[in-house]
Amino acid sequence: MQKQRLDKFLSNQLNISRNDAKELIKKRLVTVNGGTAKLFDMKIDPEKDSVSAEGKEIKYREHIYIMLNKPADVVCATRDKLSETVLELIPEELRREGLFPAGRLDKDTVGFVLITDDGGFAHDILSPRKHVDKKYFAVLEKNITEHDIELLKSGITIDKGEKCLPAEAVTAGKQNEIFLTLREGKYHQVKRMAEALGNKVLYLKRISIGGLALDESLKEGESREITKEELNLLKKYNN
Repeated sequence: MQKQRLDKFLSNQLNISRNDAKELIKKRLVTVNGGTAKLFDMKIDPEKDSVSAEGKEIKYREHIYIMLNKPADVVCATRDKLSETVLELIPEELRREGLFPAGRLDKDTVGFVLITDDGGFAHDILSPRKHVDKKYFAVLEKNITEHDIELLKSGITIDKGEKCLPAEAVTAGKQNEIFLTLREGKYHQVKRMAEALGNKVLYLKRISIGGLALDESLKEGESREITKEELNLLKKYNN
């Protein structure tokens, strides 16, 4: 792996400014392989060298992958002048430069949003060629009929004659509740599909992406880092 400047490594891994990283080094609070670091531009191998700051070893991560349970009224954007963004919900210890939501949910839709700084991985998740499953739970205004289910399974045509890929669809609990699995991401797709059935979405939640389900212990607005095993599950799904 290409070596990095120590101050840049600290800045990226600790989510601090480069000046703050230099200040830690200046105060002799950083060690590399057990020895006190003195040079800001010291070159280290992030995967081989052991780096600690203020007595705590820094676990190197080239990229970070975060599962967020998005609440309503929060937008999937890196910044917004009018509304709170998903990035503002991420706790300080998980923040780092370059984070962005991999895919969007409407402002009033809740549930699983994947946040990362890995552009290549996000491209795979979002690529139409990959057809990565995204599963939703929806509450509709009217009851779902067997005919509705068949239309969704066969690939419903929505407004302006746009044809959807076949979806997995099963009723859930009540007759106006449905689990819907999509393999594409058209604009407002679930809402437009419901409208094509003469229905309306009252509540919508994304509950899984690929083979990874939303952690049920996460309350709305909470997030956590995706484990290596969960990430491998997602990557395996995308191959």
